[in-house]
Amino acid sequence: MQLISVNVGLPREVSWKGKTVTTGIFKEPISERVMLRTLNLDGDGQADLTVHGGVDKAAYAYPCEHYDYWRNELPDVALSWGAFGENFTIVGLKEDGINIGDRFRIGTAEVMVTQPRLPCYKLGIKFGRTDIVKLFLASRLTGFYFSVVQEGEVGAGDTLELVHQDENQITVADITRLYLHETNDSEQLHRVVKLSALPASWRDYFIERINKQ
Repeated sequence: MQLISVNVGLPREVSWKGKTVTTGIFKEPISERVMLRTLNLDGDGQADLTVHGGVDKAAYAYPCEHYDYWRNELPDVALSWGAFGENFTIVGLKEDGINIGDRFRIGTAEVMVTQPRLPCYKLGIKFGRTDIVKLFLASRLTGFYFSVVQEGEVGAGDTLELVHQDENQITVADITRLYLHETNDSEQLHRVVKLSALPASWRDYFIERINKQ
């Protein structure tokens, strides 16, 4: 498990459907080591803090293995690391093999897995097509967010060392499947709402689902 690219970018204004939109989805790889702080990486930023960033979304990780899938799906699109707005392009760790609440050491930082990524319309801005959000969700290749347990310095080439595996064994992929109603497993729903590492907004959503059963 390794961090193969660190990608950052500050919000910029772009034209989209005749309007000016501010977005931080454009990320570029950097070669130097950088501080990962409680809210984000130095040199990185988010435009709409009501839905992006914050302590539960301090850094977004995306497996490099998924890029082969997207190169087949989007053959006319040049895909370099950071294309999906991720801060960390990683290898050796995917959604079905990582639990909500798992903690990793990267460089001198420690991070915790919090949730899958649900894309907003700004992914469409990045790719210049409105159907990319639907395609992204359909792929189930969501990537995942980290919160920061301990601030520290990170850089391309760092290993991701597992320091704690959450005992609940609810994977990122499990959360996505539940969210997309691919399963209504009542037992799993009740386990999910007890996950302290899962942000309150997610737990509230699943509690509502349980109450409707």
